[in-house]
Amino acid sequence: MKDALLATLIEEYSAVEAFASILTLETKALTALSPLELLPPIVEKKTELIGTLARLEATRDEQLAQMGFPAGWSGMELAASTDARLSGQWSLLQKAAERARRFNTSNGELIRVRMDYNQRALTALQVTVPKRAGFYGPDGRIPAQPAL
Repeated sequence: MKDALLATLIEEYSAVEAFASILTLETKALTALSPLELLPPIVEKKTELIGTLARLEATRDEQLAQMGFPAGWSGMELAASTDARLSGQWSLLQKAAERARRFNTSNGELIRVRMDYNQRALTALQVTVPKRAGFYGPDGRIPAQPAL
């Protein structure tokens, strides 16, 4: 049973590393001049990896339960304390997950900054211009002048 859990941890570590790599690509896309062409395949791959990670976590929790340990972090900590191989792989997985979390937080900040910039640009473009003769409206026409 410990071998199956170890195999799951190794697979989970690989998936987290792949997720961290895709987050690095996302960072590059978010700092590009025009990220819209680059982001869709990145989002697709992130979604796929999130599904893989959820499946692996569920498998790990099932394996922990079969070994008599609780699910989640606490159960994995207990299992790791009983086997050096599990402990080493669990440590690698935690470090990779922390690195991915930092990348994800950084990307979230980049997105927030870009959204803030876009909102300010939209606000600037929506400034109300005083109605004066010769100015055209949003429909491209010059409004009729009221009779005096």
